[in-house]
Amino acid sequence: MLHIVQTALELGCIYSLVALALFLSYRVLDIADLTTDGCFVLGMAVSVSSAAAGHPFAGILLAVLAGACAGFVTAKLQTSFGVPSILAGIVTNTGLYTINLMAMGWSSNVSLLKDDTIFTLFKKTGIGGSWYAIVLSALLAALCMLFMRWFLTTRLGLSIRATGDNAAMVSASSINPKFMITVGLTIANCFTALSGAIAGQLQKSADINAGTGIVTIGLATLIIGEAVIKGRKSVNRNILACLVGNIIYRFIYAIVLQTRIIPVEGLKLMTALIVALAIAVPYMQEQRASVKRASAKEPDHA
Repeated sequence: MLHIVQTALELGCIYSLVALALFLSYRVLDIADLTTDGCFVLGMAVSVSSAAAGHPFAGILLAVLAGACAGFVTAKLQTSFGVPSILAGIVTNTGLYTINLMAMGWSSNVSLLKDDTIFTLFKKTGIGGSWYAIVLSALLAALCMLFMRWFLTTRLGLSIRATGDNAAMVSASSINPKFMITVGLTIANCFTALSGAIAGQLQKSADINAGTGIVTIGLATLIIGEAVIKGRKSVNRNILACLVGNIIYRFIYAIVLQTRIIPVEGLKLMTALIVALAIAVPYMQEQRASVKRASAKEPDHA
């Protein structure tokens, strides 16, 4: 049981960065960014390859820069070439497959074996004892969440939020919505790549298929967190939901793997159903409420 808790906390903190990225792109900018799957592997590939060369910390920074480049390409396709947001993400994601193979030396997977990572180096400090991985993961997640909270309160962050709410109004207010979309998607993919970079060094490996379904899982955890954390919608609530939702999801995932209540092969389907239901239920409730309001306004002819 202790191992399940440790695993859920470690992976929950690391993968919360993907949910944080989707919060920025999907919730704030209202853009379905499908670059996520490929960008996650990109961060993992760059980080692990760099760590294998003896530079684990440089690998993290290079992974973030690589993620920024991926987000910039997706944004550029949308803003400068008129490619629809979903298609732009698909195009970038497709191209990243080859880029990721290139980053891993044209191999489908890379293993670190006895090479140092940020986790093994942190373990040598003695901080956290046997919980060192959780301590480091939680610290990195907390820093990213604090950065996102600060960024969204800056003038640039507020402009990005306004662009997501009403791009036409923002354009009339002398704010360039194309620039805001570019900045938003670039930062979002930095977080996605960072998540992949940290996960790769924790697992001491990178695999070309590691990002399959990450965007679906990220949305599921974000929605789970929002459902668990009640209260008025706010930036603080949504950011915290990214972490809480991931820990809950990873805890359930670990229990399923241990008990095999659901076949491992069926976890992707379960995640997809959670996302579909979580999105559909609020919409259906709103539609039902609209029908009731319309019925209440109808005059009584009796």
